[in-house]
Amino acid sequence: MSESSHNEEHAKEAGEIARLLSYVVLLLASVDLFLSANAIPPSRFERLGAGAFPKIVFANIALVAIIAIVDALRKIPRDAYGRFFTATADWARRRYLVFICLAALAACLIAIPRLGFSIASFLFIFGLELGLMPRRPVSIFTALVVAAIFSFGLNWLFAEVFNVYLPRGVL
Repeated sequence: MSESSHNEEHAKEAGEIARLLSYVVLLLASVDLFLSANAIPPSRFERLGAGAFPKIVFANIALVAIIAIVDALRKIPRDAYGRFFTATADWARRRYLVFICLAALAACLIAIPRLGFSIASFLFIFGLELGLMPRRPVSIFTALVVAAIFSFGLNWLFAEVFNVYLPRGVL
């Protein structure tokens, strides 16, 4: 087997293992949300209760996740489990920009209650643009304008046109 086809096979295995992990996370989240649907207060108007529909949805998501886990386990060769951590780390390393974007989004969501929607989303958009694009004066100015429009402009649009007030924060 040539070196490139060997690397392609390992990359495919790493992708399957990462997919398996995402199915497991999805299963755990749906089970948790199914259990937390018990906390929804009952309604006077429904026989099944207000939590019945979310329970049905999350149970179906859990069922689909279980089917996907079984299918993913079937597709992964047995010897790939020995290379599990190195293959998954290599897969994640090649997709580092996705993880940077997810971390920036998490930081933005955590910052919204303190900074407010406009400032937090401005920092999120501008920071991602600076991290992902070439840094020349024209592109930095463009990033600044785009970030301002999509943060402060979006806040203005929701407040003035739709009468929906986005979180203001403590600042």
